[in-house]
Amino acid sequence: MNEKSAGRLARAASPYLRSAVHQEVDWYEWGEEAFQRARAEDKPILLDIGAVWCHWCHVIDRESYENPQLAAIINQLFIPVKVDRDERPDVDARYQAAISALSRQGGWPLTGFLLPDGRPFYGGTYFPPEDAMGRPGFRRILEAVGTAFRERRGEVEEAASRLAEAVSKTETFAGGRGEFDSRMAEDQAESIVGLFDSRNGGFGRSPKFPHPAAIDLLLECHQAGGSPRMLQTAAFTLEKMGSGGVYDQLAGGFHRYSVDERWCVPHFEKMSYDNSELLKNFLHGYQVARDPFFREIAEGIVDWTNAVLSDQTHGGFYASQDADQTLDDDGDYFTWTQKEVRAVLTPEEARIVELRYDVEPHGEMHHNPAKNVLWIARSIAEVTRTIGGGMDMAAIRLILARAKGKLLAARAARPAPFVDTTLYVAWNAMFVSAYLDAAAVLGGEKGAACRAFALKTLDRILSEAWSDTRGFAHRMGGARLDGSLDDQIFAGIALLDAYEATLDPKYFHAARSAADFAIAEYFDNEGGGFFDRASGAAPMGGLELRRKPLQDSPTPGANSSAAILLDRLYAYTGEARYRACAEATLEAFASIAPQFGIHAASYGLAALLHARGPFEVVITGASDDAQAAALEKAANSVYRFGKAVLRVTPERIASPDALAPALAETLPHLRADIAQALVCVGTSCRPPVTDPATLVALLTQKPVMLSAD
Repeated sequence: MNEKSAGRLARAASPYLRSAVHQEVDWYEWGEEAFQRARAEDKPILLDIGAVWCHWCHVIDRESYENPQLAAIINQLFIPVKVDRDERPDVDARYQAAISALSRQGGWPLTGFLLPDGRPFYGGTYFPPEDAMGRPGFRRILEAVGTAFRERRGEVEEAASRLAEAVSKTETFAGGRGEFDSRMAEDQAESIVGLFDSRNGGFGRSPKFPHPAAIDLLLECHQAGGSPRMLQTAAFTLEKMGSGGVYDQLAGGFHRYSVDERWCVPHFEKMSYDNSELLKNFLHGYQVARDPFFREIAEGIVDWTNAVLSDQTHGGFYASQDADQTLDDDGDYFTWTQKEVRAVLTPEEARIVELRYDVEPHGEMHHNPAKNVLWIARSIAEVTRTIGGGMDMAAIRLILARAKGKLLAARAARPAPFVDTTLYVAWNAMFVSAYLDAAAVLGGEKGAACRAFALKTLDRILSEAWSDTRGFAHRMGGARLDGSLDDQIFAGIALLDAYEATLDPKYFHAARSAADFAIAEYFDNEGGGFFDRASGAAPMGGLELRRKPLQDSPTPGANSSAAILLDRLYAYTGEARYRACAEATLEAFASIAPQFGIHAASYGLAALLHARGPFEVVITGASDDAQAAALEKAANSVYRFGKAVLRVTPERIASPDALAPALAETLPHLRADIAQALVCVGTSCRPPVTDPATLVALLTQKPVMLSAD
């Protein structure tokens, strides 16, 4: 153990950094202390960026950073700096762009070699300790980079300068500005359909990642009158993902991605941001296709999140669950041998589980061929026919449910993968929005529980993470770490969602404060769009450049999300500055967004919303009025992107503070004591309706686009 490094890392808030306390490498956290030493000793910096959930990060730790000989080389030649990509997404984004440009590789661990001022000149991802797998060994790289820095300094400096300049132009999207064109969204949806894997669902080939914004874009375009192919593409993808091993068939929740085209064998880590956005997808898919399987998967995500990835007592959603319990197991916690299944279940239960989930003597895992990933290989009807003996589908379902309960209990007795309990503001806000969506769509006790927990979490975010002068922090707990654009925007969206669900003015005012802070501190008044770091932020050190995040990676692009937040605020306030900033943001990327295709699908959603304006569905009537409840249920049954269902009782309309300015102007003309629904898009409202079926029809009509002024 390096005592100096251990002392530094032991104080870190990040579990990823604390996990390296025992290593001999003289690690520094990202900060001025490391750069000062690099400049004083004129040494290059070795930068390791990873995460506690990252399998290959743990591998390189064990193979290289815990190797005393390699640690000695690193300490002699470099100033080593370790960064948690979840904690410092600003650092990660810049060096991912730079190292990807150098090596055509990205992801984690990210291994970068920097000049003492932080400019990168070489790097890659995972390196084996010795030459292997077609990759140069880490020992050879360390020595070669050290030699190049000492003996060819001029070349290294020149390469670093060229790279920094190129990354700066790319990350600010120089030349990306253009005229806003709402037709880009439909073109983008058609191009996404063109990537569709009609055999396995999803887009492209292996590895298969979820693309939540793309699914929502296809569903919205279908609802707006697009081709049936858009719904077919989205629904088939949701079906295959929900049936695959990428979804945890026992406990619920999605793993990060699938290594194969069939969504069968996952990389087993489970991420907050994947599950929040996929929860929205399956809710929206259920609203459009009415497939009960989609509702079942959505409820499964909620159940797993409540059990594993949340602080049910105080509110808050945790960051991630690791893939493995040890480096050698490769998903053993989640997978099963046939022998393990039969040891837990009766012969009848085991037979049904083996048919349903394709459990065989030879499974899918390379490290242990007997291990099976559970995936839905046969429908209940097929299992019933195979079993025979006069057993019907209802009986099969009951036996299957009992068997799954036994397997889950047996799995719970295994050593479980680590859960990172860090509460990141942006990811918490995304889950708050998803849970409020679930409350509306699912209804009943589960919906009510989702609503209550979402509001508890949001209140905690406001209490622990908001500052009037510094905006939202990046995380709750520990020393304050100032937030990024993501934290301001996703929190603002969650607050607006909460206002729509409750009409509590504190959420509306807080949403405006978040948006106003983002405009003041992050908006580019000259070129349009938002930078990821505040103008008043302390110097980052290293690769100092202002970047504008566009890509869905896989969280929705922050600039697209900012435009969505601002257009929604414009609809409630009528303040032209919100719409102007939204349009300037969309224009900042108008020429470049089409090139990103599926990786900027949230831009397409923002473009659609900007062109037509949000749907506002106002339901009036007494709080106990059955007709009003039926209208509210009908409104919640329809998916339209940017739709708000506002339940206004006579008590609420009597309180002027409860209503946003534009609503306050509209609603006095309505009888709040009569059950009726008013549908508005932009400044245009349809006559009130009292029939739920008529309301559904109004919400599925193609709306008139707003003017561009």
